[in-house]
Amino acid sequence: MPEPADIARRRARLAEVESELARLRHRHDIAMSAFRFEEATALGPAIAALENEQRALAAALPLPIPATGVVPVLERRRRRLRR
Repeated sequence: MPEPADIARRRARLAEVESELARLRHRHDIAMSAFRFEEATALGPAIAALENEQRALAAALPLPIPATGVVPVLERRRRRLRR
């Protein structure tokens, strides 16, 4: 079982990777919409490497414990009384 400090470190790194991945994907989308295909293509390997690291980090983390307890129920709309 991994230590809590190790899990916290992996979760922090996963958050960093996800943030960087979002930034690179945004740059890729902007480059594609501006027809700068060379720039967009150059971002591809960096995005792929971060996606691989993200998958590895997520697989190494323990699964979250499902929440138990009260399940919320949607309230029914009240009918208007007809007279």
